[in-house]
Amino acid sequence: MKLQGIFPAIATPFDNKGEIYKIKVQYNIERWNKTQLSGYVVCGSTGEAALLSGAERVQLFEMVAKHAGPEKTLIAGTSADSVKETVAMANAAADLGYKAALVLPPYYYRAAFSKPDVQKLFFRAVADQSKIPVLLYHFPQVTNVDLSPETVAELSEHPNIIGMKDSSGDLEGTKKYLAAVPKTFTVLTGAGGKLAPSLAAGCAGAVLAIANSLPYVCISIWEAHRQREAEAAEDWQSRLKPATDMFAAHGIPGLKHAMDLMGYFGGPPRLPFVPVSPAAQAEIAKAYEGLKG
Repeated sequence: MKLQGIFPAIATPFDNKGEIYKIKVQYNIERWNKTQLSGYVVCGSTGEAALLSGAERVQLFEMVAKHAGPEKTLIAGTSADSVKETVAMANAAADLGYKAALVLPPYYYRAAFSKPDVQKLFFRAVADQSKIPVLLYHFPQVTNVDLSPETVAELSEHPNIIGMKDSSGDLEGTKKYLAAVPKTFTVLTGAGGKLAPSLAAGCAGAVLAIANSLPYVCISIWEAHRQREAEAAEDWQSRLKPATDMFAAHGIPGLKHAMDLMGYFGGPPRLPFVPVSPAAQAEIAKAYEGLKG
Protein backbone atom coordinates (compact mmCIF):
# COMPACT_ATOMS: atom_id res chain seq x y z
CA MET A 1 0.00 0.00 0.00
CA LYS A 2 1.31 3.43 -0.97
CA LEU A 3 0.64 6.29 1.43
CA GLN A 4 1.32 9.81 0.22
CA GLY A 5 -0.09 13.31 0.47
CA ILE A 6 -1.71 15.17 3.35
CA PHE A 7 -3.67 13.47 6.13
CA PRO A 8 -5.21 15.55 8.92
CA ALA A 9 -4.88 14.03 12.37
CA ILE A 10 -8.51 14.87 12.96
CA ALA A 11 -9.71 16.59 16.10
CA THR A 12 -12.57 14.95 18.01
CA PRO A 13 -15.67 17.15 18.33
CA PHE A 14 -17.23 17.24 21.79
CA ASP A 15 -20.42 18.91 22.97
CA ASN A 16 -20.65 21.06 26.09
CA LYS A 17 -21.13 17.96 28.24
CA GLY A 18 -17.90 16.41 26.96
CA GLU A 19 -19.66 13.77 24.84
CA ILE A 20 -18.70 12.99 21.25
CA TYR A 21 -20.71 15.33 19.02
CA LYS A 22 -21.79 12.97 16.26
CA ILE A 23 -23.33 15.49 13.88
CA LYS A 24 -20.19 17.62 14.01
CA VAL A 25 -18.02 14.61 13.17
CA GLN A 26 -20.14 14.24 10.05
CA TYR A 27 -19.99 17.99 9.34
CA ASN A 28 -16.20 18.15 9.43
CA ILE A 29 -15.66 14.98 7.41
CA GLU A 30 -18.10 16.05 4.71
CA ARG A 31 -16.33 19.42 4.39
CA TRP A 32 -12.89 17.78 4.22
CA ASN A 33 -14.21 15.33 1.63
CA LYS A 34 -14.40 18.28 -0.78
CA THR A 35 -10.63 18.83 -0.57
CA GLN A 36 -7.71 16.90 -2.00
CA LEU A 37 -6.74 15.50 1.39
CA SER A 38 -5.50 11.93 0.98
CA GLY A 39 -7.46 10.60 3.93
CA TYR A 40 -7.93 10.87 7.67
CA VAL A 41 -6.09 9.73 10.78
CA VAL A 42 -8.64 9.00 13.50
CA CYS A 43 -7.89 8.88 17.24
CA GLY A 44 -4.37 10.19 17.04
CA SER A 45 -2.86 12.59 19.54
CA THR A 46 -4.74 15.56 18.07
CA GLY A 47 -7.97 13.59 18.46
CA GLU A 48 -7.43 13.57 22.24
CA ALA A 49 -7.17 9.78 22.05
CA ALA A 50 -5.63 9.55 25.52
CA LEU A 51 -8.88 11.04 26.89
CA LEU A 52 -11.16 8.58 25.07
CA SER A 53 -12.35 5.18 26.21
CA GLY A 54 -11.82 2.15 24.00
CA ALA A 55 -15.51 2.09 23.14
CA GLU A 56 -15.41 5.77 22.14
CA ARG A 57 -12.45 5.17 19.88
CA VAL A 58 -14.29 2.40 18.05
CA GLN A 59 -17.34 4.65 17.84
CA LEU A 60 -15.23 7.33 16.15
CA PHE A 61 -13.75 4.76 13.77
CA GLU A 62 -17.31 3.85 12.77
CA MET A 63 -18.51 7.44 12.33
CA VAL A 64 -15.58 8.56 10.20
CA ALA A 65 -15.75 5.42 8.05
CA LYS A 66 -19.45 6.07 7.45
CA HIS A 67 -18.96 9.64 6.21
CA ALA A 68 -15.52 9.56 4.55
CA GLY A 69 -15.39 9.76 0.78
CA PRO A 70 -14.65 6.41 -0.87
CA GLU A 71 -11.35 7.72 -2.21
CA LYS A 72 -10.05 8.70 1.24
CA THR A 73 -7.57 6.38 2.98
CA LEU A 74 -8.42 5.79 6.63
CA ILE A 75 -5.73 5.32 9.27
CA ALA A 76 -6.63 4.41 12.85
CA GLY A 77 -4.75 5.51 15.93
CA THR A 78 -4.71 2.27 17.90
CA SER A 79 -2.02 2.93 20.50
CA ALA A 80 -2.06 1.19 23.87
CA ASP A 81 0.73 0.01 26.12
CA SER A 82 -0.28 -3.64 25.85
CA VAL A 83 0.00 -5.70 22.70
CA LYS A 84 -3.44 -7.18 23.37
CA GLU A 85 -5.31 -3.84 23.45
CA THR A 86 -3.37 -2.41 20.52
CA VAL A 87 -4.22 -5.45 18.39
CA ALA A 88 -7.87 -5.35 19.46
CA MET A 89 -8.13 -1.69 18.38
CA ALA A 90 -6.32 -2.35 15.10
CA ASN A 91 -8.54 -5.27 14.21
CA ALA A 92 -11.71 -3.38 15.12
CA ALA A 93 -10.58 -0.64 12.73
CA ALA A 94 -9.69 -3.21 10.07
CA ASP A 95 -13.22 -4.60 10.18
CA LEU A 96 -14.52 -1.08 9.46
CA GLY A 97 -12.36 -0.61 6.36
CA TYR A 98 -9.30 1.14 7.80
CA LYS A 99 -6.12 0.56 5.83
CA ALA A 100 -3.40 1.03 8.48
CA ALA A 101 -2.88 1.31 12.24
CA LEU A 102 -0.77 4.13 13.71
CA VAL A 103 0.94 2.86 16.87
CA LEU A 104 3.03 4.63 19.51
CA PRO A 105 5.70 2.63 21.32
CA PRO A 106 4.59 1.62 24.84
CA TYR A 107 5.77 4.21 27.33
CA TYR A 108 4.01 4.05 30.71
CA TYR A 109 6.71 1.77 32.15
CA ARG A 110 9.36 3.86 30.47
CA ALA A 111 12.45 2.33 32.10
CA ALA A 112 11.55 -1.05 30.67
CA PHE A 113 9.75 -0.03 27.49
CA SER A 114 12.42 2.35 26.18
CA LYS A 115 14.80 -0.58 25.56
CA PRO A 116 15.17 -1.31 21.82
CA ASP A 117 14.66 -5.06 22.30
CA VAL A 118 11.34 -4.45 24.06
CA GLN A 119 10.25 -1.97 21.39
CA LYS A 120 11.01 -4.46 18.64
CA LEU A 121 9.17 -7.22 20.50
CA PHE A 122 6.13 -4.97 20.96
CA PHE A 123 5.86 -3.81 17.36
CA ARG A 124 6.54 -7.24 15.87
CA ALA A 125 3.93 -8.84 18.12
CA VAL A 126 1.38 -6.19 17.11
CA ALA A 127 2.23 -6.53 13.42
CA ASP A 128 2.02 -10.33 13.59
CA GLN A 129 -1.58 -10.16 14.84
CA SER A 130 -2.93 -7.03 13.15
CA LYS A 131 -5.22 -7.49 10.16
CA ILE A 132 -3.95 -4.23 8.70
CA PRO A 133 -0.44 -2.84 8.20
CA VAL A 134 1.25 -0.98 11.03
CA LEU A 135 2.77 2.50 11.00
CA LEU A 136 5.28 3.27 13.74
CA TYR A 137 4.53 6.53 15.55
CA HIS A 138 7.53 8.47 16.87
CA PHE A 139 6.39 11.26 19.19
CA PRO A 140 8.99 11.65 21.95
CA GLN A 141 7.45 14.89 23.23
CA VAL A 142 4.52 12.76 24.46
CA THR A 143 6.15 9.41 25.18
CA ASN A 144 9.63 10.51 26.24
CA VAL A 145 10.71 7.40 24.34
CA ASP A 146 12.93 7.47 21.27
CA LEU A 147 12.83 5.05 18.37
CA SER A 148 16.37 4.90 17.03
CA PRO A 149 17.02 4.73 13.28
CA GLU A 150 18.59 1.32 13.86
CA THR A 151 15.44 0.03 15.58
CA VAL A 152 13.21 1.42 12.84
CA ALA A 153 15.45 -0.13 10.18
CA GLU A 154 15.12 -3.57 11.79
CA LEU A 155 11.35 -3.19 12.16
CA SER A 156 11.06 -2.15 8.51
CA GLU A 157 11.97 -5.72 7.59
CA HIS A 158 8.66 -6.98 8.99
CA PRO A 159 6.20 -7.48 6.10
CA ASN A 160 3.31 -5.91 8.03
CA ILE A 161 5.19 -2.80 9.21
CA ILE A 162 5.01 -0.46 6.24
CA GLY A 163 6.09 2.93 7.49
CA MET A 164 6.25 5.52 10.24
CA LYS A 165 5.10 8.96 11.29
CA ASP A 166 7.84 11.13 12.78
CA SER A 167 6.34 13.90 14.92
CA SER A 168 9.59 14.81 16.65
CA GLY A 169 9.97 18.02 14.66
CA ASP A 170 13.67 17.18 14.28
CA LEU A 171 14.37 17.41 10.55
CA GLU A 172 17.86 15.96 10.92
CA GLY A 173 16.36 13.02 12.82
CA THR A 174 13.79 12.50 10.05
CA LYS A 175 16.62 12.40 7.52
CA LYS A 176 18.32 9.68 9.56
CA TYR A 177 15.18 7.55 9.39
CA LEU A 178 14.94 8.11 5.64
CA ALA A 179 18.56 7.04 5.22
CA ALA A 180 18.13 3.92 7.38
CA VAL A 181 15.05 2.36 5.78
CA PRO A 182 14.39 0.92 2.32
CA LYS A 183 12.66 3.10 -0.29
CA THR A 184 9.52 0.98 0.02
CA PHE A 185 9.14 2.00 3.68
CA THR A 186 6.95 5.10 3.96
CA VAL A 187 8.11 7.97 6.17
CA LEU A 188 5.49 10.63 6.94
CA THR A 189 6.22 13.82 8.85
CA GLY A 190 4.03 15.05 11.67
CA ALA A 191 5.68 18.48 11.82
CA GLY A 192 3.58 21.12 10.09
CA GLY A 193 6.20 23.76 10.74
CA LYS A 194 8.69 21.75 8.67
CA LEU A 195 6.39 20.30 6.04
CA ALA A 196 8.14 21.65 2.93
CA PRO A 197 11.70 20.72 4.00
CA SER A 198 10.52 17.31 5.18
CA LEU A 199 8.96 16.59 1.79
CA ALA A 200 12.11 17.84 0.08
CA ALA A 201 14.16 15.47 2.26
CA GLY A 202 12.15 12.47 1.05
CA CYS A 203 9.01 12.15 3.18
CA ALA A 204 6.09 10.71 1.22
CA GLY A 205 3.56 12.97 2.90
CA ALA A 206 2.38 14.20 6.26
CA VAL A 207 -0.07 13.59 9.09
CA LEU A 208 -0.78 17.05 10.45
CA ALA A 209 -2.82 18.62 13.22
CA ILE A 210 -2.77 21.98 11.42
CA ALA A 211 -4.50 20.41 8.39
CA ASN A 212 -7.72 20.35 10.45
CA SER A 213 -8.00 24.10 10.09
CA LEU A 214 -5.86 24.79 7.00
CA PRO A 215 -6.19 21.84 4.62
CA TYR A 216 -5.78 23.97 1.49
CA VAL A 217 -2.51 25.51 2.63
CA CYS A 218 -1.07 22.10 3.51
CA ILE A 219 -2.27 20.66 0.20
CA SER A 220 -0.71 23.63 -1.63
CA ILE A 221 2.67 22.81 -0.11
CA TRP A 222 2.26 19.16 -1.11
CA GLU A 223 1.25 20.05 -4.68
CA ALA A 224 4.12 22.51 -5.04
CA HIS A 225 6.51 19.79 -3.88
CA ARG A 226 4.95 17.27 -6.25
CA GLN A 227 5.35 19.71 -9.16
CA ARG A 228 8.96 20.37 -8.09
CA GLU A 229 8.22 24.02 -7.41
CA ALA A 230 10.47 24.42 -4.38
CA GLU A 231 10.12 28.19 -4.16
CA ALA A 232 6.33 27.96 -4.13
CA ALA A 233 6.47 25.27 -1.42
CA GLU A 234 8.69 27.47 0.74
CA ASP A 235 6.43 30.47 0.13
CA TRP A 236 3.39 28.55 1.36
CA GLN A 237 5.44 27.24 4.26
CA SER A 238 6.24 30.79 5.33
CA ARG A 239 2.54 31.68 5.20
CA LEU A 240 1.76 28.66 7.36
CA LYS A 241 4.33 29.55 10.02
CA PRO A 242 2.17 31.85 12.20
CA ALA A 243 -0.47 29.13 12.43
CA THR A 244 2.02 26.39 13.32
CA ASP A 245 3.58 28.69 15.92
CA MET A 246 0.08 29.21 17.33
CA PHE A 247 -0.44 25.46 17.62
CA ALA A 248 2.89 25.08 19.41
CA ALA A 249 1.85 27.78 21.87
CA HIS A 250 -1.80 26.86 22.49
CA GLY A 251 -2.03 23.17 21.65
CA ILE A 252 -5.27 21.32 20.95
CA PRO A 253 -7.57 23.95 22.57
CA GLY A 254 -5.99 26.59 20.32
CA LEU A 255 -6.35 24.39 17.24
CA LYS A 256 -10.01 23.80 18.01
CA HIS A 257 -10.63 27.52 18.26
CA ALA A 258 -8.84 27.99 14.93
CA MET A 259 -11.10 25.37 13.37
CA ASP A 260 -14.12 27.36 14.54
CA LEU A 261 -12.65 30.49 12.94
CA MET A 262 -12.09 28.70 9.64
CA GLY A 263 -15.59 27.28 9.30
CA TYR A 264 -15.02 23.80 10.70
CA PHE A 265 -16.24 22.60 14.09
CA GLY A 266 -13.57 22.58 16.76
CA GLY A 267 -15.70 23.18 19.79
CA PRO A 268 -14.58 22.60 23.36
CA PRO A 269 -11.75 20.26 24.25
CA ARG A 270 -12.34 17.50 26.79
CA LEU A 271 -11.42 18.12 30.42
CA PRO A 272 -8.81 18.56 31.82
CA PHE A 273 -8.16 20.66 28.69
CA VAL A 274 -9.98 23.99 28.82
CA PRO A 275 -10.87 26.46 26.04
CA VAL A 276 -8.31 29.15 25.24
CA SER A 277 -8.56 32.58 26.86
CA PRO A 278 -9.86 35.68 25.04
CA ALA A 279 -6.28 36.93 24.74
CA ALA A 280 -5.22 33.66 23.11
CA GLN A 281 -8.24 33.82 20.81
CA ALA A 282 -7.02 37.21 19.58
CA GLU A 283 -3.53 35.78 18.95
CA ILE A 284 -4.99 32.89 16.99
CA ALA A 285 -7.19 35.18 14.88
CA LYS A 286 -4.13 37.25 13.98
CA ALA A 287 -2.10 34.15 13.08
CA TYR A 288 -4.84 33.07 10.66
CA GLU A 289 -5.31 36.42 8.92
CA GLY A 290 -5.21 36.01 5.16
CA LEU A 291 -5.23 32.19 5.21
CA LYS A 292 -7.99 30.28 3.46
CA GLY A 293 -9.64 27.48 5.40
